[in-house]
Amino acid sequence: MAQHGAQLDRENFSCSICLDLLKDPVTIPCGHSYCMSCINNFWDEEDKKEIYSCPQCRQTFTPRPVLVKSTMLAVVVEQLKKTGLQAAADLCYAGPEDVACDVCTGRKLKALKSCRQCLASYCEKHLQPHYESPTFKKHKLVDPSKKLQENICSRHDEVMKMFCRTDQQVICYLCPVEDHKGHDTVSAAVERTEKQRELEVSRLNIQQRIQDREKDVKLLQQEVEAVSLSADKTVEDSEKIFTELICLLQKRSSDVKQQIRSQQETEVTRVKELQEQLQQEITELKRKDAELKQLSHTEDHNQFLHNYPSVSQLSESTDSSSINIRPLSYFEDVTAAVSELRDKLQDILKEEWTNISLTVTEVDVLLSDSKTEPKTRAGFLKYSCVITLDPNTAYTSVLLHEGNRKAEVMAQQQSYSDHPERFTNHNQVLSRESLTGRCYWEVKWRGSRIRVAVAYKNISRAGAAYERLFGNNDKSWALRCATDSYEFWFKNIKTPVSGPRSKIFGVYLDHRAGILSFYSVSETMTLLHRVQTTFTQPLYAGVWLNSAGDTAEFCELK
Repeated sequence: MAQHGAQLDRENFSCSICLDLLKDPVTIPCGHSYCMSCINNFWDEEDKKEIYSCPQCRQTFTPRPVLVKSTMLAVVVEQLKKTGLQAAADLCYAGPEDVACDVCTGRKLKALKSCRQCLASYCEKHLQPHYESPTFKKHKLVDPSKKLQENICSRHDEVMKMFCRTDQQVICYLCPVEDHKGHDTVSAAVERTEKQRELEVSRLNIQQRIQDREKDVKLLQQEVEAVSLSADKTVEDSEKIFTELICLLQKRSSDVKQQIRSQQETEVTRVKELQEQLQQEITELKRKDAELKQLSHTEDHNQFLHNYPSVSQLSESTDSSSINIRPLSYFEDVTAAVSELRDKLQDILKEEWTNISLTVTEVDVLLSDSKTEPKTRAGFLKYSCVITLDPNTAYTSVLLHEGNRKAEVMAQQQSYSDHPERFTNHNQVLSRESLTGRCYWEVKWRGSRIRVAVAYKNISRAGAAYERLFGNNDKSWALRCATDSYEFWFKNIKTPVSGPRSKIFGVYLDHRAGILSFYSVSETMTLLHRVQTTFTQPLYAGVWLNSAGDTAEFCELK
């Protein structure tokens, strides 16, 4: 910073003609300063014009100004010269962070080089013998270093020029006689050459790895772009398809509305026509009644008998049997039919939505790695999910409570309504939630026996009883626990399992990787059994219980 300040001062006190510090400085009437000789020479060339100007601002003067040396300015310039020289000298002296010359006395200069043989550092002046004298011709000069003493053997006080390959350390030429006797030793230069070759090989490997990783980064960037393009296109197509579905439903709604209004108009017209006929008949009957009433008051018997036949004749009456009013409602059946369509569409959407959701989650740019399975309970809890049991799947002896998280076998049958997803013959139940991706849950149980399972939604509810039990088919996997043993069941094949007894089981599912693991949970987690397979549908958590009083509860994990 001081040097920079000195440089600024030098520029301010320099002559703009010779570009050097002012010599015998003079100031002309416009205020600019020059060396006396420089401005006189400049004006000498202008004597012919008899008009004199400033080389900087071009202001003119007539007559030629008389020049007088500026004493104050001369003093300042002289001081600046001394300050500049001192600053330049200061730059050569060694500071706290610099390597100092070992030969300089008093204030030491910076070292220009260090000598590996002399174990000393030298400034430019004291380095000259190493350049000029043949004595120092073979000395190895390196960049200035404060660590020269580290090259001295602490035991023998000799320069360490050897390398012990046995102990992998630098030594002096006396060390092999004592501490490193019988060891594999070479010169430090030879070892450096060999290590240098290894270093170059390592650099080549690193550079190759850098190239490989850069290719991987580009590849991953391409995958990011491809995934984004595919996602954008799929969103656009999906919106178009759903818009078409909405338009189709709106058209069907409009068609139903139009049909209802058309039928309404037809039926109302028919009824009004019949109303009109009946109204005409009423009018005719009233007129006939009036004629008969008038005839009844005729006193002339002959006149009465003469007019009676014509007056008493009645027109044909409308058949009342044609008027058949339905005691039930009219268009409510249409509402029922539309409601049935809605329910069917909801079922279809629910089923198909699961497949769509699974298809979406199966999009996986990077292959899953089974090594990423958590190792601690805290790790598993990152994937914890809420499990509630579906009452529509519960066997009639299974009672659900605790917000449908707990199942208990009862001695009496429950008053469940018929449902196609309900299990028969076995005390088992499935979860309401479908399971994809990574999930973890825990089941706390009490009783004689339990099967903790996962199953596809389409597991059989009918057929042979044993085929419907969790683990006895190809659509479910189950860990069976009794008071004294564990067994894993799949396709009705039993696999013995060993492990510590526990009242809490942990289940980990990585649907995409096809991993299903069962753990015994206590103070620690112990793996009981792991399955590696391919899941083709969403899975549902399930439990089977043996007898009345047995319970299983899906724990709330925090």
